[in-house]
Amino acid sequence: MNARERVLAALNHRQSDRVPLDLGGSAVTGMHVSSVYRLRQALHLDPPGTPVKVVEPYQMLGEIQPDLMDALGVDVVGLFAPRTMFGFRNEGWKPWTTFDGTPVLVPEGFNTQVEENGDLLMYPEGDRSAPPSGRMPQGGFYFDAIVRQPPIHEEKLDPADNLEEFTPISEEDLAYFARKADELWHQSDRAILASFGGTAFGDIALVPAPWLKYPKGIRDIEEWYISTVTRREYVWKVFEKQCEIGLANLARLYAVVGEKVSVVFISGTDFGTQTGPFISRKTYRTLYQPFHKQVNDWIHRNTGWKSFIHSCGSVAALIPDFIEAGFDVLNPVQVSASGMDPAWLKREFGKDLVFWGGGVDTQHTLPFGSPDEVRAEVRKHLRIFGEGGGYVFTTVHNVQAGVPLENLLALYETVREAA
Repeated sequence: MNARERVLAALNHRQSDRVPLDLGGSAVTGMHVSSVYRLRQALHLDPPGTPVKVVEPYQMLGEIQPDLMDALGVDVVGLFAPRTMFGFRNEGWKPWTTFDGTPVLVPEGFNTQVEENGDLLMYPEGDRSAPPSGRMPQGGFYFDAIVRQPPIHEEKLDPADNLEEFTPISEEDLAYFARKADELWHQSDRAILASFGGTAFGDIALVPAPWLKYPKGIRDIEEWYISTVTRREYVWKVFEKQCEIGLANLARLYAVVGEKVSVVFISGTDFGTQTGPFISRKTYRTLYQPFHKQVNDWIHRNTGWKSFIHSCGSVAALIPDFIEAGFDVLNPVQVSASGMDPAWLKREFGKDLVFWGGGVDTQHTLPFGSPDEVRAEVRKHLRIFGEGGGYVFTTVHNVQAGVPLENLLALYETVREAA
C-alpha cells in the first residue's frame, strides 16, 4: 500500500499493511519546534544550526518537512489555512531564537515586544498599535491568549459580535486552498487532512480571538462557559449563524478541492477534564450535537470526506453522542484520563469510530518515562488500537518541548519496527 491507501483503509475500518502514522497533519498532532529541531539534528537531516519554521506560533509548532516525513514513515499531510492564530500569514520568513536557544524561522507578522519581566507580547496581525493578544512567559515555550473582554452590557449584547470571525470564505482563500490541495496531492501519495476552520462550535481556544484587533461580544473564557447556561439563547444564535456560514463555505471548498482531501478537521472543542466530561450529556445533545450533526450530515451526503473531532480529556461518556452526531474520527484519545482504557475503547466503539491518536501519553510517559517505557506503551497501543484497522497512530496531542531525545527516537523507531 502507499500512504494514501493505507490511511483510507484505516478510515474505512480495514486492515492495512501497517498502522498509518500522522505527525504534523493538524494543529493537535504536531510537535513543538524545539523538539522538531532536535529530531532533525539527530536524524542528520540538517547541518547544525539550521533553523526550523514555526508554522503555528500560538503553540509554537514546527514544520514537518517531507524529508522528515520520509525518514519517519509519515502517511498524512496537513492542509492548513493561510493565516495563523494571531491573524498574520505564514510567509516572509525571518530568523528568531526561542528562549531555550533553538534557531527558528518565524513569519514576518511575528512581531513581539519584551516586557520588563522578560515576558513576550504578541499582537494581532502583527500590529503593535493594537492591544497585545498573546503572552509567552519569560523562559516559556508557548503563547497564552490574553483575554481582551470589553465591558458587558446585557441590553447591548448582540450575537453578531461573536460572529465577526465567521464570514464567507474569500476568493483569495478559496484559490489558496485549491492550489495547496493540488500541490499536496501531486507532491506525494500521503492522505490529506484539511483544517478549513469555521466549524468548531464553542472552541474555547478560539473564543478570545487572538487574531482580532478589537474583539467584541463575549470573549472571556469563564464568561463564555457561564454563558452557555445563563445566556443559552445568545450562544445558540451564535452557533446557528456560524453553522449556516460554515456549511456554505464547505460547499465552496469542496467544489475546488474535491476528493483530494480524505479527512476534515471539524471540531476542536474540548469537552473533557482529566476525570470526566465537564458538561452533561444533555447539554452536549441539546446545544452542540444539533450543529455537529448538520455539518457531518452535509459532509456524508455530499462528499467522501471523513469528519474529525478533537476533544481532550475523559470523554468516554460522550462518545456514543459523538457517533450519533456523525463523527468518523476521534482524537486525541487521551488514554491517561479516567475511563479511557484503550482495550475498552476499541471493544466498545472501534466498529463505529476511527481512533486517531492515543499512541503514547504525552503528559507522563513520553516526557518523563524511560525509552523502554515509551517503547512498551507504543507497542501496546499499536496492538490494541490497530487490530482490524480503524486506527491512525499519533501521540496524545502534540509532542511537547523538552521531551528527551532518546524518547523521541524510541517512539518513532518502535512505530517503524512494527511496520
